[in-house]
Amino acid sequence: MERQVVVIAGPSGSGKNAVIDALLERSKKCSLLVNVTTRPSREGEKEGVDYYFFPIDDFKRGIKTGSILEYRFVPSLGTYYGTYKPDLESRIAKGDVVLAHKDIIGARYLKEHYDAVTIFLLPESIESLERRIRARNPGMSPAELAERMKMVKREVEEEAPQYDYRVVNADGKLEETISDVMAILKKEGYNLE
Repeated sequence: MERQVVVIAGPSGSGKNAVIDALLERSKKCSLLVNVTTRPSREGEKEGVDYYFFPIDDFKRGIKTGSILEYRFVPSLGTYYGTYKPDLESRIAKGDVVLAHKDIIGARYLKEHYDAVTIFLLPESIESLERRIRARNPGMSPAELAERMKMVKREVEEEAPQYDYRVVNADGKLEETISDVMAILKKEGYNLE
């Protein structure tokens, strides 16, 4: 049976969204897993496209009934995020290669239960990642940047080694990164044609 689920992860600013967007554009077989969250939708976000937006009681009920497969709570945001089983199962049933943007908890779950290959995108250096984060959020306070960089360091040092593959996304080398990820998927038995 061919593999259908792949996790693409990485710290903020690592280029994971750019890589996922490129895979979606280049392969009609790929689709993006839509996660579920308890945060309110932001302007321009669409239900079932960006997220499934659940009230907290519905989210907790989903955990109990099994429609939310794995989840995490982000205390600083007071928000839950999780994997919504109906979305995942419908994409698998259609024969899609499902791209999942997940942290280490989601990556472990999808690897164990859906034979997912897990890929972690790394910056060429922590300094280059800090430059990207500053460029994306010019108004970020020094305290917020320090907190973000502490999280990045933990992800790179403690979590990245737990993924099947680590791919460096160097500044100005996005095309090479996309090619590397596509080569991994082909080697691992994903049908992107």
